[in-house]
Amino acid sequence: MTDEQPTPLETEIRRRIAGDGPMPVAEFMALCLYDPDHGYYSRRMPFGAAGDFVTAPEVSQMFGELVGLWAVTAWRAMGEPNPVQLIEMGPGRGTMMFDMLLAARTVPEFRKALRVHLIEKSLDLQMRQRQTLAGVTDVVLRWHGTMEEVPSGHAIIVANEFFDALPIHQAERCSDGWHERAIGINAGDQLALTALDKPIAGFEADLPRSVRKAPVGSIFEWRSGEFIDKIARRAASDGAALIIDYGHAASSVGDTFQAVRSHRYASPMALPGLTDLTAHVDFEALARAARKVGARVHGPVDQGTFLKRLGIETRAATLQARAAEEKRSSVAVALARLIGTGSSEMGALFKAIAFSAQRIDALPGFVA
Repeated sequence: MTDEQPTPLETEIRRRIAGDGPMPVAEFMALCLYDPDHGYYSRRMPFGAAGDFVTAPEVSQMFGELVGLWAVTAWRAMGEPNPVQLIEMGPGRGTMMFDMLLAARTVPEFRKALRVHLIEKSLDLQMRQRQTLAGVTDVVLRWHGTMEEVPSGHAIIVANEFFDALPIHQAERCSDGWHERAIGINAGDQLALTALDKPIAGFEADLPRSVRKAPVGSIFEWRSGEFIDKIARRAASDGAALIIDYGHAASSVGDTFQAVRSHRYASPMALPGLTDLTAHVDFEALARAARKVGARVHGPVDQGTFLKRLGIETRAATLQARAAEEKRSSVAVALARLIGTGSSEMGALFKAIAFSAQRIDALPGFVA
């Protein structure tokens, strides 16, 4: 399919805009990513070198192993409950869970207590996850479309690059207030961003203080609190949750709505349904939501800091010592990608934050 030929989803989006007017960014993003017939995650395998992007678990086994050991320590801080529900939100190809369970073999009593739940709506991705985890026969594995299907009780929740793919709302500050941004059709008959005519009533009262005096032309982004509320509530109820994603530690203005296709940035309006759409995660907003439901907040900290505190450099040295000479450099490259601070590295842009019950006063990776 070429740029001149509209995708089936673009045809549907144009039909809706013609009937209802410009489509809010959040509605557009939800359609492009999650439409059951033509959405990006419904029809494509986006992960890995052959996909559109590479996530940290695909960079190196070290990432998932350390997250697995983080879960062990969190479980011990919870009092070693048996059973414990280990929940992963948006498990990708199942790589991180595979490596987490591999690390869990070093603590047999933890592995025996585990009941693993993978929250994934895409049937194609579920199939790939089942293939990745096919060798796991001593741990209960369950797949669910929603978190509500997971049994109640003690839970450890992990979410890596989950929130960045949730639809965002955008608002633009104009001279008469904040107007929601939407996708319309411009004079050149192309999908394009625009601002709705009427300002959002009472919007400024709900803004973070750091954003309220933003100048005209500023863009503010926010997400529905649905998922963070559910995760934080389970963590607050004698559990723990770990979220790792790319974004900013403090709420601020800025347009981070972006698209990636074949590992390159693209226009968010191009090829709807065939292009990954994301936006940066506001970690201060996650923390506010978690505190509101009674969870203790740990962090956020940069991913590089988090992984170094968990011992990634020691783990890398061990892998290099065991590896054939021609493979040692690949370990060093992966380490740099995960903890480095350059523009193509994850160490500074990505952040980690955790939530727990109030009685858990410390979690690994968040204490110097």
